[in-house]
Amino acid sequence: MSPPNYYDSYPPLFRPNTTPLNGQVQKNPPTPDPDPLPVIDLERLAHDGERPKLAQACQDWGIFRLVNHGVPTTLLAQLYGHAKRIFSLGFESKQTQTCGPVAYFWGTPALNLAGRVIEREKGPPTSNVKWFEGFNVVMNKLLEVHVDDPLLDSFRLLLEEYGRHQTRLATTIFEAMAKDLSLDQEQSDCYLCPSSGSMRVYRYLRCPEADQVSWGIDAHTDSSVLSILNHPEVGGFQVQKDDEWLDVEPVPNTLVVILGDMMQAMSDDKYKSVKHRVKANKHEERISVGYFVFPDENGVIRSPKYKPFTYADFRAQVQQDLKTIGYKETGLHRFKLNHTT
Repeated sequence: MSPPNYYDSYPPLFRPNTTPLNGQVQKNPPTPDPDPLPVIDLERLAHDGERPKLAQACQDWGIFRLVNHGVPTTLLAQLYGHAKRIFSLGFESKQTQTCGPVAYFWGTPALNLAGRVIEREKGPPTSNVKWFEGFNVVMNKLLEVHVDDPLLDSFRLLLEEYGRHQTRLATTIFEAMAKDLSLDQEQSDCYLCPSSGSMRVYRYLRCPEADQVSWGIDAHTDSSVLSILNHPEVGGFQVQKDDEWLDVEPVPNTLVVILGDMMQAMSDDKYKSVKHRVKANKHEERISVGYFVFPDENGVIRSPKYKPFTYADFRAQVQQDLKTIGYKETGLHRFKLNHTT
């Protein structure tokens, strides 16, 4: 049930002085621009029909739109509806009603590294606050707990079902990539670890200072092998291509697949770990669901362009970056063979 005051669902730092009637606000007009992303048909990919097209998208873009993915539209609608209902709960309720594998965060970048939430400090400094809140979900632990609250428990079950589909998609896509990259079976087995799959459910809040704040999340690359994004209604997601930022608007019944840092290293830089960001929006909230899958934590990634390293090594470096400078600055750069400290 939505709280009496709509903005009671916002963390206190983000609550404005005025509340729009019933939470309704002016909406941005739809964009007339065509979809810029390459499109991959999963049904064809499963039979090798799209493999050359996939390889080209990975090399030129590092991101593509996925169609015929087989995730039921009813499941997508239910997951999105539950997310909206949970985010509309009071802020204090969201802080206290989360269960073990589902952790609430807000305001500071929560960088999910193999199921772990890393936050710089307990309370986000206002100078670097970002206008979002979210739930970090450790997929392989979802069925280990039972939640007394019916809404949260049904949300947990929907996330688990959605996660099974995401594992299927990630495995199919990675197998096609492995063939293109001529990875042997041993490499493939440690380079993608389905049990590492995790999810983040975000709500980007209405930001009256959008003209000054600009970004819901700053430009970054993902640390994952693959990330799969579902943002069904509101735009704001942008991707960098040839030093230009392009809008990636919602397209019904499609998903967006993003290549991460680990995939770039595994491909000897043949594939791109693509930079992306989310614009702040003063008129509309944006809800998105991201799935992230990582390598085996201790499997060694070998490339002629990088020092041998494990995902645990990479995660430790990112943790150090977050503690010292507040964000993931260098990513793969520190592991390059020609890197000097």
